Amino acid sequence: MATFRKQYVVSRPVYSEDSFAEHHEKIHRTHKSILNHVMNYLTCDSKRAKNAVLSFLPIIGWMRIYRIREWLLGDVVSGVSTGLVAIMQGLAFALLAELPPSYGLYTAFFPMLTYFFLGTSRHISVGAFPVLSLMVGAVVIRLVPKDGPAANITDFEGLSDDQKRVLVASSVTFLMGIFQLAMGVLQVGFIVIYLSDTLVSGFTTAAAIHILVSQLKFVFGLIVPGISGPLSIIYTLEKVFVQITSTNICDLVMSIIIMLVVFVVKELNDRYKAKLPVPVPIEVIMTVIACGVSYGFNFEQKYDVDVVGKMVSGYEPPIAPSVQVLQESTVEAFPVAIVGFAVAFSVAKVYSIKHDYTIDGNQELIAFGISNIFGSSFRSFAASTSLSRTAVQESSGGKTQIAGLISAMMAMIVTVALGFLLEPLPRSVLGALVIVNLKGMLMQFKEIPYLWRKDKTECVVWVATCLGATLLGLDIGLAVGLGVELLTIVFRTQFPRCSILANIPGTDLYRDRKDYLNIFEPQGVKIFRIPSPLFFANIEFFRDKLVEAVGFNPLRVLRKRNKALGKIKKLLVMRDNGITEKGYGDSSCQTLEKSQVDEKEMDLSSDVSDLPFQLNWNAELPGNITVPRVDLHSLILDFSAVSFLDISGMKGLKTALKEFIRIDVDVYIVSCDAYVLEKLHSCMFFDDEIQTSIFYPTLHDAMLNVLEKHKYDTSRGCIILHHIMSNKRERNVLLKIY
Repeated sequence: MATFRKQYVVSRPVYSEDSFAEHHEKIHRTHKSILNHVMNYLTCDSKRAKNAVLSFLPIIGWMRIYRIREWLLGDVVSGVSTGLVAIMQGLAFALLAELPPSYGLYTAFFPMLTYFFLGTSRHISVGAFPVLSLMVGAVVIRLVPKDGPAANITDFEGLSDDQKRVLVASSVTFLMGIFQLAMGVLQVGFIVIYLSDTLVSGFTTAAAIHILVSQLKFVFGLIVPGISGPLSIIYTLEKVFVQITSTNICDLVMSIIIMLVVFVVKELNDRYKAKLPVPVPIEVIMTVIACGVSYGFNFEQKYDVDVVGKMVSGYEPPIAPSVQVLQESTVEAFPVAIVGFAVAFSVAKVYSIKHDYTIDGNQELIAFGISNIFGSSFRSFAASTSLSRTAVQESSGGKTQIAGLISAMMAMIVTVALGFLLEPLPRSVLGALVIVNLKGMLMQFKEIPYLWRKDKTECVVWVATCLGATLLGLDIGLAVGLGVELLTIVFRTQFPRCSILANIPGTDLYRDRKDYLNIFEPQGVKIFRIPSPLFFANIEFFRDKLVEAVGFNPLRVLRKRNKALGKIKKLLVMRDNGITEKGYGDSSCQTLEKSQVDEKEMDLSSDVSDLPFQLNWNAELPGNITVPRVDLHSLILDFSAVSFLDISGMKGLKTALKEFIRIDVDVYIVSCDAYVLEKLHSCMFFDDEIQTSIFYPTLHDAMLNVLEKHKYDTSRGCIILHHIMSNKRERNVLLKIY
């Protein structure tokens, strides 16, 4: 059944860019100078001051519209639910950072206090994130290894191993916050766009593998020293399997039971989330049960189970970061800052779209930067957000960051008053909770076949990032993934998929001629499209593809024509000794072959003005003179996808156009962006050969002009007689022309 389609009819003149400019006056805009922009930026008035305050303190904006009766109860319930999860995750993720578990509660409290005032997202739960914890833990292990002496750092004097590790983690977090704050102040929040969803997916999957391997020592109850650097995951697995016969059965059984129960209940939470008012806090329930069982049966003494042990009661005084640690960890802190912001911003963007409010990337950088700087002063480690915690906060009714503040208060209560209850908790339980929460990240492996089917380039980015981060470490792996991603962009712009277009009959539409059966392609016309900017890296590729599309090299044709023209001109002045009954003598040909012509002259247009006849290069020439046949009379370049040109691209384009023009091929450029055309004018692109008249606003305008200009070119057969004088008689040489 044919679908009814509306039709439209447009009647207008065929425009070139020149004729369009004559009929439609353009407004000439004056662009502000850099000085004007700076002065405008530095100008301050009451309105700008108010906007600056509201931008820096987003809490003012959402507190003014806060609906106490509608939102407060949901925020309280959400805060309690999220707080329970945050406490358990804080304890577990502290193990990833190679710190005593109690410091995970610090990370659940201090960063949230500042984000409450400065953050633009109303739903994310700020606190520990496993990937960042692992990246911080790699620095901690490098500077304070468990099976060797610590790095030679003056600030370590007089400190225990745990205190050294806390100092390293807080110093790395401080530097991470400095990087984030600096990027926010410099308004470079856009940097996160270079971390594509594919790259982040591959990176977090690799991080999940690292986290899984790092928790095996707790699940099996083994003593495995922390290892960092390239291939650390291989060495860690080696040490685990070497000691596998020493597995603590009690730890293993508890871990398996915890993982099975938590996994099943989480699946039920997801399946019946529409019917449940709040998700069942299974992690908290299992932690309480494990604590009670461990305390009642004295697992630590009877079964040699490693427990959390002494919890720090209350909060310690603030500390300053170690300058030496900052110098040692600069390379690692920057990717931690980027990953932390990228994850938080991605999660925040999802919920801002869902609940219809805006978030500011630069303000988020400032908020997380200050939060990490403030938190590091009180011994917390790198903070971002967690997708699972944020999902709990939003699904349990949270509307604003008041829910986040309440969750932080719960962490404070545990730290100040209830921490001792967690002391008998087996560390294998925390390891099991970490592993079971990796399900979402590990399931990202399913993206590989999907990406392979849909976009093989993106699949390469995913696999390269995942393998690089798994084998070489998270920091180097992130750089590898980013490098591969940028290379794909380079290849896509440097080697774009060029195409030859043809007309869809009865329309003004033009499509790739390889994709359609019924198309119209006038004889002698080529429409070439390049879907990429023209710049120094791809201008030669553009010229090569253009030569491939038309089927001949215009420069080679021009040089052969000039050589042939030289031969013809010499024949005109030669006498009988150069002409025989059979044609041209060998002596003249040898003389011509040996003649040397300046290369610059060979690249200029063939000058046929002094010939006493009309010369057609596609006709049969006198004697043995041959030149390549050129059946093309018009070349149309579709610039609709050319967003910019640089100087190198402009020079290469100009050279290519002149080569075609000099062999009598009319060149047209269509759908050129106004700013590109403006740049061509400003850079003196036009001259006697390349004129503004070759530019057309649409492809159809150019095609109609070509068809009108060459409508009589299908008639052939005109013959012109040329006389060459000789001593004995006149000979008639017939030259056929087109």
